[in-house]
Amino acid sequence: MDYPLLDEVTGVEALRKLPVEELPELARELRHFMVRSVAKTGGHLSSSLGAVELAIALHYVFNTPYDRIVWDVGHQAYAHKILTGRREGMAKLRMLNGLSGFPKRSESPFDAFGTAHSSTSISAALGMAVAAHLEGEDDRWAIAVIGDGALTGGMAIEALNDAGVWKKGLRLLVIVNDNDCSISPPAGALSKHLAKIVSTRAFNSAREMSKRMMKPIPRLWEVAKLAERQTIGFLSPQSALFSAFDINYYGPVDGHDVESLVSVLKNLREMDRPLVLHVATMKGKGYAPAEADPTLYHGVSPFDPAKGIVKSNAPSKPTYTQVFSRWICDMAAHDKRLYAITPAMREGSGLVEFNRLYPDRYRDVAIAEQHSVTYAAGLACGGMKPVLAIYSTFLQRGLDQLIHDVALQNLPVMLAIDRGGIVGADGATHQGVFDIVELRSVPNMTVMTPSDERETRLMLNTAYFMDAPASVRYPRGKGPGVEAGTDFETIPIGVSKTLRKGSKVAFLGFGAMTGVLKPVAEALDGTLIDMRFVKPIDRDAILEAARTHELIVTAEEGALMGGAGDAVMEVLADAGVVLPVMRFGIPDEFIEQGTQKEIYELLGLTPQAIEARVRERLASLDSEAAEA
Repeated sequence: MDYPLLDEVTGVEALRKLPVEELPELARELRHFMVRSVAKTGGHLSSSLGAVELAIALHYVFNTPYDRIVWDVGHQAYAHKILTGRREGMAKLRMLNGLSGFPKRSESPFDAFGTAHSSTSISAALGMAVAAHLEGEDDRWAIAVIGDGALTGGMAIEALNDAGVWKKGLRLLVIVNDNDCSISPPAGALSKHLAKIVSTRAFNSAREMSKRMMKPIPRLWEVAKLAERQTIGFLSPQSALFSAFDINYYGPVDGHDVESLVSVLKNLREMDRPLVLHVATMKGKGYAPAEADPTLYHGVSPFDPAKGIVKSNAPSKPTYTQVFSRWICDMAAHDKRLYAITPAMREGSGLVEFNRLYPDRYRDVAIAEQHSVTYAAGLACGGMKPVLAIYSTFLQRGLDQLIHDVALQNLPVMLAIDRGGIVGADGATHQGVFDIVELRSVPNMTVMTPSDERETRLMLNTAYFMDAPASVRYPRGKGPGVEAGTDFETIPIGVSKTLRKGSKVAFLGFGAMTGVLKPVAEALDGTLIDMRFVKPIDRDAILEAARTHELIVTAEEGALMGGAGDAVMEVLADAGVVLPVMRFGIPDEFIEQGTQKEIYELLGLTPQAIEARVRERLASLDSEAAEA
């Protein structure tokens, strides 16, 4: 397909030269291009398809990048990237040295704020709006585009509470992109007409005049406010939240009627106080398979756009997430106290089947990681056995609750930490490299790192049966293919497992890196120990390895600073043992996107790279010994 209009839009200045009546055709071309592009690279498709007209209207009306747009999470911002001069870069979306899958300040001046974790946009945009006001840039807008799901995050509510304090002189626009089919019947012609009326300068001038006249008479003012809220609330029940924060609310409006969006945004642009515009959109808009199953097309691998995603029925090794999914259903049948929690990651964390089988013992708390942890703590106080399934990158948000509400009270809350380690294409915002560092410093917490599917099952059993806080962190993707089993066997707490005995060098593996070390240990005739536990760490195994070997090598798929390798060195230091130690893991930097294989190679975490460095170190030790 040719793209005559899209070809003209080489940037936002060219976009603004188009007649408004041509924007629907531009949206159609942009959507078609996006489907074909993401089908080749993979990426977040449904959400971006739903925000095409919104991206066009925002850049058409506002003076970006002077006016700043913050896309909450940012997986809906592909149209934004294309319209702001990055169309050619879409060919390397989420690839090594290519475009990020999320907005990124270093990538473009149009990316006003780096996003990828939910519910941050309103806080960031409010800060930008206040800064502009203090700098005398009172014509400069800050716009937060936030999905209805992201509004469930407590941080978004906190930001709205703060935004409601600011009145005239602050140009903050919060756009609620409601794409969950939750818009009630008032989002019809009458509501659309109301949005156009109440967003006009004349209406808002009258509204402000009424406020000035009525505020000196408190009773009259309260009656007037109540009448306005009830009138708009009748036509748009969703306004109640924003009315509670005293923020002017407009909508809902059809987010796929780009001409109407432009009209409303132009009216709102003339105001100078915090505003909320409620926009109704459809995930997957314009691509029938994505409209029919937006969850399937949320994050996609490359596919044939003519056929859509074709699910394979071929048998394959289970992923670590599937091992967890099987385990939690088995354990729920075994123990009626088990209660599963997820912060809005039912599919990703493998809880779909559990939700079907045990709906009364399942809770998706929405995008509220902090709440999920303390909710689990409350359940534990009530005699339940809560299992919180959470991605490593999102656990970061609940660290305070984990320390204060779980560990300090020594409550039996179990963490099933998915995506521990390198996740690949989602990049720096989603790499699960900090959980080991965070958790090993927390008193009462047990930290386990399984090396294969069987070890995962054993550790899940062990963590569940502990009467204390415990965590099992496992990587994204598939394991080596070891049968996980269906039993409830446990392992001794803090005890490692020696997989191979050798001489000279002892390899201490944590989690999936144990498998990476195996061929290295074989090539160098070294000892290989699957450490299993980061905390409590197997002190006896470490000291024995130090006594019988000349070099210790540790490997982990996590941050080196304060990580598992440091735990090994602490044991040696506390015992007064002086021995060379080599640590392999994630250096003190953020790891950008690429395939997992590419990133392992860049970081030197492949068997070949590790073997080469260890050989070099052994040669150096031999040379030093000869000189001595």
